[in-house]
Amino acid sequence: MAAPLLTLQNIHLSFGGPALLEGADLTVGMGERLCLVGRNGSGKSTLLKIAAGMIEADRGDRVLQKGVTLRYLPQEPELSGFKTTLAYVEDGLDEVADPYRARYLLEHLGLTGDEDPATLSGGEARRAALAKVLAPAPDILLLDEPTNHLDLPTIEWLESELQSSSSALVLISHDRRFLEALSRSTVWIDRGQARLLNKGFGDFESWRDDVLEQEAAERHKLDRKLVAEADWLRYGVTARRKRNQGRLRALQDLRRQRREQRKAPGKMRVTLEKAGGSSKLVIEAEGLSKAYSKRPLIENFSTRILRGDRIGIVGPNGAGKTTLLRLLTGSLVPDAGRVKLGVTLQMVTLDQKRESLDPNWTLTEALTGGRGDSVWVGGQSRHVMSYMKDFLFSPEQARTPISRLSGGERGRLMLARAFAQPANLLVLDEPTNDLDLETLDLLQELLADYEGTVILVSHDRDFLDRVATSVIAAEGKGLWTEYAGGYSDMLNQRGTALPGRLGLVATAAKPAKEAPEATPKARLTAKRKLSFKEKHALETLPGNIENLLAESAALEKKLADPQLFQRDPEAFEKIAKALEAKRGALEQAEERWLELEILRQEIEES
Repeated sequence: MAAPLLTLQNIHLSFGGPALLEGADLTVGMGERLCLVGRNGSGKSTLLKIAAGMIEADRGDRVLQKGVTLRYLPQEPELSGFKTTLAYVEDGLDEVADPYRARYLLEHLGLTGDEDPATLSGGEARRAALAKVLAPAPDILLLDEPTNHLDLPTIEWLESELQSSSSALVLISHDRRFLEALSRSTVWIDRGQARLLNKGFGDFESWRDDVLEQEAAERHKLDRKLVAEADWLRYGVTARRKRNQGRLRALQDLRRQRREQRKAPGKMRVTLEKAGGSSKLVIEAEGLSKAYSKRPLIENFSTRILRGDRIGIVGPNGAGKTTLLRLLTGSLVPDAGRVKLGVTLQMVTLDQKRESLDPNWTLTEALTGGRGDSVWVGGQSRHVMSYMKDFLFSPEQARTPISRLSGGERGRLMLARAFAQPANLLVLDEPTNDLDLETLDLLQELLADYEGTVILVSHDRDFLDRVATSVIAAEGKGLWTEYAGGYSDMLNQRGTALPGRLGLVATAAKPAKEAPEATPKARLTAKRKLSFKEKHALETLPGNIENLLAESAALEKKLADPQLFQRDPEAFEKIAKALEAKRGALEQAEERWLELEILRQEIEES
């Protein structure tokens, strides 16, 4: 068996408080496909940095096989010192690398290569850094949240690129679909330990639940033994003048063992603050159009959003997703068309850039608005410390400035602020950014049970499949189409993947890969609806079918004339071709009507 390319053994690390890593191991072999999973703050990124040689452990060994090349993608890359993004990427190439690969990767990641690194946004800097680590095709790729700030077409392109790569891969991601597609082994970072599952992420969650259930049973068994031993010491044979010192020491060992056990971290406990019901019609948009610098972002778009709908908006970066969101909610005036909002709407918005958070606020000020020490949640007043714990913040963090919180902690804080406000319309712009998988699970469950209406922009395919009842997708050139169901349903109805940003046709021209069907749970969590286009087709197709039948019958009657071919061969050939075309159109119309009718029945029954 070949020696592993990289080995971490018995890694210990602490930053002055409780140990972050306690005896963690990691082995990376040739062609490995491994994902690191765990809660925010569990030590995933830290272990990846140790693997990359960026930080040194307090104890333990790191062994990188001689001659092995390794590249690491950090969450916050540093591009200073380079004139252009192309120069930055080319700096990571070796002498034998393909000189054109740097520009190829930059273009597929939405950059030209001529950008000044000093002017890049955080998302653009991460895309440039991703190009730099991919370009040399190293033996090992260590990727920390590679899909952050990527749009859906680019995520699917990156997924395909990594699948075809010969590099060993160790990745951290909150994108379930991405993990399922790329991982063959899973390392769970939990309470300082690195637990290995020799299966991909698709099998992880059921395995993790079994492990936690077994731990709970063992803890209960230990608790019962503790009670029994303590009872024996107190109420044992009264004639004994001396306690059995062996059993006393055993009891002390049990108590120490129980005390030293690290419990699994608690789960978030969240309820949404409900407002009164809105009108049945929440939003009606007719003929919306919006352009910037003569470039159309939205062109003649219409939709009706009803109470209880969960609408996902998808498309490449720059397509106008946030613009469409603002048009639908009335915060932006369209160039043409109109928007009618329902009555008694109470809207809460979660913005993707966390712009509503003042970095100088403390955690408690952000939750209370700087007024007092309580928040009103679920129809009752609660102390801010208690509410903080629901979102996994410790009391020690109460006075922590927001500027010192991690991305995941800021994400949880935004959820805490949003869910404390009464609302019957939730507007979520990239709500999944920086959230760990368990927090995503909770958010999905909350939205599934939410009685109001949800409009969300997301690049998370699994999240859209679990939450959305219909998807509004960018088709290019300002055109948008609404599809019933989640992201996978949208792909099935389109028959092709979403088009990429302008100038990128790599994903738009390919047939979509067969996406997994939405789970029964996702289908039943909320009522779906037919798009306006589908409703119109259902209404008009029967008439079109009748016309095609009549036209076909007339052509067949002409062809039935036995003298026609002898009399006029050209006319016979022309009528035969026309009949063939009518029959093809008839078959397509009948199949489309049947497909829509089945979809309508499924929606009514769900």
